[in-house]
Amino acid sequence: MNAVQRVALKVDCDTFEGIKSGLPNLLRLFDNVGIRATFFFTLGPDNSGRAIRRVFTQKGFLNKMLRLNAVSLYSPKTMFYGTLLPSPQIGKKLKDAMRSVAENGHEVGVHGWDHVRWHDQLGKMDKCEIEKEYSHAHDTFIDVFGRRAHSSAAPGWHSTPTSLWVQDAYNLLYSSNTRLGPPHFPLAMKTRFKTLEIPTTLPTWDEALAASEYQDRGKLLEFFRASIRGTEVHTIHTEVEGTAHLFLFQRQLDLWKSDGTKFITLEQYAKEKLADKERVPFRALTRISLPNRTGLVSSSEPVEEAVLLS
Repeated sequence: MNAVQRVALKVDCDTFEGIKSGLPNLLRLFDNVGIRATFFFTLGPDNSGRAIRRVFTQKGFLNKMLRLNAVSLYSPKTMFYGTLLPSPQIGKKLKDAMRSVAENGHEVGVHGWDHVRWHDQLGKMDKCEIEKEYSHAHDTFIDVFGRRAHSSAAPGWHSTPTSLWVQDAYNLLYSSNTRLGPPHFPLAMKTRFKTLEIPTTLPTWDEALAASEYQDRGKLLEFFRASIRGTEVHTIHTEVEGTAHLFLFQRQLDLWKSDGTKFITLEQYAKEKLADKERVPFRALTRISLPNRTGLVSSSEPVEEAVLLS
């Protein structure tokens, strides 16, 4: 196997219960197999129960939750936070759990403030509202880790020209807000943004697990095993790979390692790209649909040379 085959594991920590229960499992697993990963934390209120509105706003959402057996992934408490149960403040109540990630040598970054609000309402939020979300998240990150964040990843892979403008003000090393395509600098509304974007390139497990062809878990593992064609960014979730599918995910890591696949952090990948910054392309921000994911997500597409010269 070619030595350039690498995986950067991006761990999205979306919910209170996922961080409380799934995070320690992943830390033990990564320690056992000698992997360092990149963790992005939601730092504000866990309003996961409000995601039920997607049943009415996103076609196929209910069917996907049923196929995934969502109750086995997301605890009953999680499914009522923000509705029948109060919303726990993740950054306030789970500081020690989050600090343990950095203490164990992993990279940490900002995933957002209110995950559900950003996921469902970003397109309706004005610049002031987006600035408040960023400010709350980054201030809480400093409170937890004692330093400013060097990276961020948008909840649900949702970004807009306005959110990119706000993001640029934080002088991050990189962001990871989109799906598919190579690392790039975003371009939107004739604005060239300065923050390096590193997209997620592989499907997520919640997408794959919802696909009929991968109900045979052996086929699912072989699909991901064969998907490494260079440096891939694979997003996992504390609520999925860290809980109900922990042992299956361990098998995935073992298969990758047996094939000689190397593991890097997103920070390592970003620094490699920025070391040869002139070769990093600009790509236009766009929206796409993905198999077994409801709604649209942010992605990018090539930009014609004439656009860059204008």
